[in-house]
Amino acid sequence: MPAADTAAQPRGEARHTARSRGAADNAAQPRGEALHTARSRGEARHTAGSRGKADHAGESGRRRHHPAIPAHIDQSRLPPGIYFDARGRGRWYRQYRDEANRLRRRNVADAQATLDELRQIAADRDGLDRDSLAYLAAAFHAAEQFQQLAPRTQQDYAWCRKLLIEMPTKLGKPLGELPTRQFQPALVQRLVDRIASDGTPAKANHLLRYLRRLFRWGINRGYCDTNPARGVEAARERRRRRLPELETVTALTEFARERGQRRRGEAGACAPYLWIVMELAYICRLRGIEVVTLTDAHHTPAGVHTNRRKGSRDSVIRWYPRLRHAWDAATRHRDALWRARALPVPKDAAARPLIVAADGAALQKSSLDSAWQRFIRLAIAERVIRPEQRFGLHDLKRRGITDTAGTRHDKLEASGHRSAAMMDVYDLSVPLVPWPGYDATAP
Repeated sequence: MPAADTAAQPRGEARHTARSRGAADNAAQPRGEALHTARSRGEARHTAGSRGKADHAGESGRRRHHPAIPAHIDQSRLPPGIYFDARGRGRWYRQYRDEANRLRRRNVADAQATLDELRQIAADRDGLDRDSLAYLAAAFHAAEQFQQLAPRTQQDYAWCRKLLIEMPTKLGKPLGELPTRQFQPALVQRLVDRIASDGTPAKANHLLRYLRRLFRWGINRGYCDTNPARGVEAARERRRRRLPELETVTALTEFARERGQRRRGEAGACAPYLWIVMELAYICRLRGIEVVTLTDAHHTPAGVHTNRRKGSRDSVIRWYPRLRHAWDAATRHRDALWRARALPVPKDAAARPLIVAADGAALQKSSLDSAWQRFIRLAIAERVIRPEQRFGLHDLKRRGITDTAGTRHDKLEASGHRSAAMMDVYDLSVPLVPWPGYDATAP
């Protein structure tokens, strides 16, 4: 019918005519082709309605490029079954069918996830029992809450996860294959007691804390119903409160200063920053991580403004020759390294780390720990100290607090601790007290 005639029709007659045309078209098709066409139309409507599913398959079975997917993802290498929802901040998700054959969706990562992480998520979830401990752990490690943890915490949890899911059981299968509903407080307690009986109570408590966090996360998101690790008794750890002798600290500091002047790679050399870290940890009563995160912004006219962790109070350590010497040595070493490598100098003082690695970048805590262990082994081999005299960097903080002059309150202020109970851990000095009563012969 010409367009003019159609426009002249009443609205109801126009709709009737359109339906008649569709019926005529379908009647002209064989029955099988008509059914196929109807299914194709339904699939097209389903595809158009899936706002979040940004990666559809074309006629060749390969994914089409979609601009909503983050630019750092190579869409041609995306694993099957992983989809992106562009709404809001964006989420990666998987689809699966539950026991009632209903299609369900589960978020697996945020928009910042890398391609390798998405492929690992797909590999971890394929073939896993959805009720098992391994599946719960895989979901937790792929969640946004896990990604927001500190890198060191993520590494620690990854270590705990590997130990738990690979731990053998009397059933002939690893612990990770057990359903979470079979985990009871008694089972977790036996696990903690067995690991502690092997002489590793700290390891047992590490795994217990991880299980508490894992099941708490699972309860809040519907993966499990109870937290079997809650209420389980922790293993009793041996307290190691080492207080190195001042002579030992002095000998090691001078040894680190002398060996730090040797060229990198030379026999008997150590990291040039080690003696500086030792001095700052002792003088400022700092942890190792607090030393390596010092920047030029912590330099004030009055002294060094600390950057304590774990809720401790910051303080300003007043300048005096020994502290000034260590700080200036650190800045000279850093500036010389940056000039030799032609590295740009940040204008922001907070972006200029005080302690740097050989490449000029900020020294990582893991690198400091490795350098310290190598240095202690070298000192023992060179007979600077005996094996029983070895100590950790954290013990220098304890030595510094113990050597602080004044009352217990003065030491509390210097250490940054908020409770007097912590002084029992860090202040190992023996108080000098007067005798009772009055002695007229006393000077």
